[in-house]
Amino acid sequence: MAYPEIYILRHGQTTWNLEGRMQGELNSPLTAQGRDEAARQGEILAERDLREFAFISSPQGRAVQTAGIACAPLAELVRTDDRLREIGVGDWSGALRDTLPLPDASDPYMAQYEVAPNGEGLAAVKARCNAFLQDLKGPAVLVTHGVTGRTLREILAGPEAIEGTTIHGGQGCVYHLKNGSQNLLT
Repeated sequence: MAYPEIYILRHGQTTWNLEGRMQGELNSPLTAQGRDEAARQGEILAERDLREFAFISSPQGRAVQTAGIACAPLAELVRTDDRLREIGVGDWSGALRDTLPLPDASDPYMAQYEVAPNGEGLAAVKARCNAFLQDLKGPAVLVTHGVTGRTLREILAGPEAIEGTTIHGGQGCVYHLKNGSQNLLT
């Protein structure tokens, strides 16, 4: 399937990112570094011609806060879409990552999302990301989260788009996806 041109931003660093906590559907505010990262994303976007782009954010506070810093100066309207929210981690919401079981897997941190009790799971995230992209009618700037952004990038540009990346990556940069290719803008 052909998709429109998309820019993907991960929210800036939060206090829980700094503490190593699983956030999922919970929220913590951006740190000073996170606000700086969002401002840098705004600088990157300001260098682009985004006149025909929709601006869409996850409704979760950290993404909305990032969108307010990075996108508000460029966008007439930033709307939210629940399908851009972060993966639900169920009973592990708010838990410190290093206190949780670490599965024996090639990417144990991503595997944690699959074993989180009452969590959403990666297949469900992929399904809602696919549904979101099928409904997208034109070019867009998306403000989202680590796992959700990674899933979107994999759908848009294939598995090679996430090779070598971690769930912790993406803050302070912008991913540009067009015609099945990805470009990291820093």
